[in-house]
Amino acid sequence: MHFASDNTAGVAPAILAALSAANAGHVPSYGADSLSAEVVARLRAIFEAPEAAVYLVPTGTAANALSCAALTQPWGAIFCHRNAHIEEDECGAPEFYTGGAKLVLVDGADAKMDPGALRRIIAHTGRGGIHNVQRGMVSLTNATEAGAVYTPAEVAAICAIARDFKLPVHMDGARFANALVSAGCTPAEMTWKAGVEALSFGGTKNGCMGVEAVILFNPARAHEFETRRKRGGHLFSKHRFLAAQMAAYLEGDLWLDLARHANAMAARLSAGIRTVPGAHLLHPTDANEVFAAFPRGAHRRLHAAGAAYYLWPFDQSLEGDAAEALSARMVTSWATTEAEVETFLAHLK
Repeated sequence: MHFASDNTAGVAPAILAALSAANAGHVPSYGADSLSAEVVARLRAIFEAPEAAVYLVPTGTAANALSCAALTQPWGAIFCHRNAHIEEDECGAPEFYTGGAKLVLVDGADAKMDPGALRRIIAHTGRGGIHNVQRGMVSLTNATEAGAVYTPAEVAAICAIARDFKLPVHMDGARFANALVSAGCTPAEMTWKAGVEALSFGGTKNGCMGVEAVILFNPARAHEFETRRKRGGHLFSKHRFLAAQMAAYLEGDLWLDLARHANAMAARLSAGIRTVPGAHLLHPTDANEVFAAFPRGAHRRLHAAGAAYYLWPFDQSLEGDAAEALSARMVTSWATTEAEVETFLAHLK
């Protein structure tokens, strides 16, 4: 019963096989190989963006932090939800790679930025002139850290506000595939057609060993991103091993199939939890994350049975009143089985 995170799962077999195949022979380094060129062309086609600049990096932190650095200045404000991944889980990497940009936090239900709150905070920022941090950019996470998904219309509403203030928009898409299949739209509709300028396109959480793509829909940002990637230590010399993962991930829409499976397992888990007396969901299960609360006694049973998941927030304890409700996060992956879900629910019940 493995629900701690989707990045605890292994590598999808087709991707692992592609890595082995890429190991044969000698090819040019630093992304000058034919497989890397193939990945760029494939992502441009998938996103209907023939001019987009595409770069591969090994981690989501690199993708997000370098994207922010390419979109704003050191004195800029990065407007994001207070529970955004770049705020809670990047150890200050966006601030470090931008050279000092400030994260300005916005509220909203289910870790989605409330458009009205975003507009008010942007309007308020920089009112003191040179004495204040200046308006820089907007970053949204899709799917969010609470498991919710922004629809294309919701993305467009955020982007419209940013556009009113002439600010670029970045999307943290570590779970982009999960969000996309949930929303039932095209990649273009979720991103540049809605107004997104830069996307961190996730692979690691959805079956890859370790690769993310940064897609810049405004190619004018390309040279700066390339320079920052190299200066930041994220240009792989044996780049073909990043490209091999991404090529296999995209082949035959494997990335969508893996995400559909993960989402289906989360929906099954979520539906089962709703039938348990004393248990309730805390956020919508739009993608592959389930947030729920149930009695401490049930948590003890699950942990004793070997279930792996996080109490959320972390500062809760299994010690105490067995009837008291504790909140938790369960994440499904491409490798989650129906048997795991049903065993978890049996122990919960």
